[in-house]
Amino acid sequence: MALTRSYKETIMERLQNDKEFCKATYAEAISALQENEVSVALSMLRDLVHATLTFKGLAQTTGISEKSLHRMLGENGNPTAQSIGKILKAISQDLGIHLEVAA
Repeated sequence: MALTRSYKETIMERLQNDKEFCKATYAEAISALQENEVSVALSMLRDLVHATLTFKGLAQTTGISEKSLHRMLGENGNPTAQSIGKILKAISQDLGIHLEVAA
């Protein structure tokens, strides 16, 4: 039987090694938020944080405690608009993304 890696391991490795994949995942998370697929968006953001700036780094950047960030981005997370804004800003800065909204 062939050895395989789990889906999560594959995604995490790609996020750690592929900046363009990180940017695409970030864009998909924002799209999921716009489509009211909050749990999907939070899962993608959680993976990005784990693979890139870490929860400790995110806490330092946002001023939100690590424990609160883990809860917010957890499976049943329910971050406020203000908190999600801080999280999105920190991730976009870490990835070197400048967001623009157009109609």
